[in-house]
Amino acid sequence: MNTRLTRFFPFLNWWPLRGETVRADLIAGITVALVLIPQSMAYAQLAGLPAYYGLYAAFLPGIIAAMWGSSAQLATGPVAVVSLLTASALAPLAATGSDQFVVLAILLALLVGVIQISLGAFKLGVIVNFLSHPVIVGFTNAAAIIIGLSQINKLFGISMGRSEHFLNDVWGALQQIGDTHLPTLIMGVAAFAIMWGLKRYAPKLPGVLIAVTITTVVSYAIGFEHNSNGKVDSIMDAEVKTLANDFSQSEIKIDELNGKLSSKSAELVQLQKGHEGSSQHIAALNYETELMKLELKDQEAENRKIARSLRKFIFEEIPATETQPARLYLTGQVPQGEKSDGYRWRIKKVSKGVLKLVGGGEVVGSIPSGLPSIGVPKISWDAVMSLFSSALVISLVGFMEAISIAKAMAAKTKQRIDPNQELIGQGISNVVGSMTQAFPASGSFSRSAVNLNAGAVTGMSSVFAGLIVLITLLFLTPLLYHLPQAVLAAVIMMAVIGLVNFKAIAHAWHTHKHDGIASVVTFVATLAFAPHLDNGIMIGAGLAIILYLYRTMKPRVAILGRHPDGTLRDVTVHNLPASENIIAIRYDGSLYFANVSYFEDTVLEAVSNNPRAKHLMIVSDGINQLDASGGEVIHHVVERLRSNGIRVVFTGLKHQVLDVMRHSGLLDYIGQENVFSDEEKALASIYAEVIEVNPEAKRRLLKQHIGGDDGVTTWI
Repeated sequence: MNTRLTRFFPFLNWWPLRGETVRADLIAGITVALVLIPQSMAYAQLAGLPAYYGLYAAFLPGIIAAMWGSSAQLATGPVAVVSLLTASALAPLAATGSDQFVVLAILLALLVGVIQISLGAFKLGVIVNFLSHPVIVGFTNAAAIIIGLSQINKLFGISMGRSEHFLNDVWGALQQIGDTHLPTLIMGVAAFAIMWGLKRYAPKLPGVLIAVTITTVVSYAIGFEHNSNGKVDSIMDAEVKTLANDFSQSEIKIDELNGKLSSKSAELVQLQKGHEGSSQHIAALNYETELMKLELKDQEAENRKIARSLRKFIFEEIPATETQPARLYLTGQVPQGEKSDGYRWRIKKVSKGVLKLVGGGEVVGSIPSGLPSIGVPKISWDAVMSLFSSALVISLVGFMEAISIAKAMAAKTKQRIDPNQELIGQGISNVVGSMTQAFPASGSFSRSAVNLNAGAVTGMSSVFAGLIVLITLLFLTPLLYHLPQAVLAAVIMMAVIGLVNFKAIAHAWHTHKHDGIASVVTFVATLAFAPHLDNGIMIGAGLAIILYLYRTMKPRVAILGRHPDGTLRDVTVHNLPASENIIAIRYDGSLYFANVSYFEDTVLEAVSNNPRAKHLMIVSDGINQLDASGGEVIHHVVERLRSNGIRVVFTGLKHQVLDVMRHSGLLDYIGQENVFSDEEKALASIYAEVIEVNPEAKRRLLKQHIGGDDGVTTWI
């Protein structure tokens, strides 16, 4: 097939499709879809979105990534870590699950896709190497713990707010354990038991799907969900009623501010486009708009705070009678002689004086049937700037996860993986996903393993999985209404248990202390900065780079002496005598801006320790790179030592280092006669010069000659 054509359309490599290949891919696609559908809904909620957005992210992104990627078995879609990063990026900008939150999530997917395509197109896949393995290990362990803890409220049927400090939110939730909704906990534990049992005793069965099916049927049969509506005036506690009224009034004010802001922004755009109005008028409008944005931001933050407070209260309801409306009392405050309806109610939402109350277990609820709407995400410069750093982190972390999985599978299938093509495939999938209301997606380890073990041969397995998601969206969404939220929490927890691997951190520590430090700091920082996970991974990546630079700032330098076997070795390690006439130094490291001063200091110290020596030999086999700073220091050292009557020679310089010296003119300054391919040739030249200057040295050389006719000589 035409190579140029397949480079732009990699999926053409699948053709011609044979019958047995299609059958294998169809079976694998169905198997993956059975895991993908419930997982994607769970991960959507982890990202802070309604569950059905997970189905949107599972539909086209998986198909597109398979068609334009380089891995035949990589299953792309919603994944735990990227979903958590999405939630952490958007939580400070909008209320979780709100329309604005959804808009930002879709825009984030577009930004992630554009970044990944750009990196792939310019063959910059290597940039992911800045996230070292120890950093990723530390981050993944912390993220897995955060993901697990973030599901506590859904598993126990309690509330948990989202604030700037995730650990405080978890502590607040743990303080409510006494208010656990037992049916919710039983549902979650039952799902755990089913998935764990099937994984251990019948691993070939789709444990997640079976758990979801059983619990959904039970939920429907027992009426697990129980919702109701009420009025703010029905709240009997004055303090709580005030909070609810404040929330309702704040909502009205937010709507008014949004309306005014929209009107002022439209007026400003019109003036700027039509060049109407004075510059002072435009500046005043700009100032007014910015003030409104600040006021709106403050109002939304205050509203989120009130909402978190309201969700903590638990009520008992006295049903309405002919003479009295329904009344809501805080638990334990029902007046004597009154009888509640037996449910424990929480406020889920307050809107214009109306309360949405939850009295049973929470379920997924209504899922819109049909395809997601297609369109370009709403783009604003402010939103792009707010999301860019998070998009970059998600792009790198998501790609690193995907390429790691792809390479692991390629080791088994002997398939060639092209990281840059994989970047492009992941990028296109996120761009297309953003146009079909999807949040950021990446390669999934668990589903990719299922895909491989199910016998997938080509990317058609992902196409079939996507088509089954499509069928679900079109015809099967009503069946998911009664799926308990606690079961989705259990699905997430089961999926991330495998990500917790403290042995990997210990291994990094034993490999090199600096790697261990980077891993531990990343782990602690990610937990400490949660929900802002990007801060944790940035700190870890920065520390890893700093520690690497620190290591290379002081590379190993050895003073060499002649070993009895004739080789040059470290005098300290082997307890060898140093020469009085020749200083031999081996420098093991690249010579660049960060360590040039160390190189200069080391050379000058060696010279000062042996003032009689008139020859310096620098064994340069270990110098892999030389930059302008390194060249300048070599020039300075040679110049300084020459002025003191010391000859400097280099041995074993590599081709790339010689090229830099040649282009910069440094080689001409040093002199070709002072550059040798190995130590023996350099020593022969030095000996000749020493003997010429000092005849006594020749007699000592002959006297110290050892090894018979093998030509091995000692120092002189």
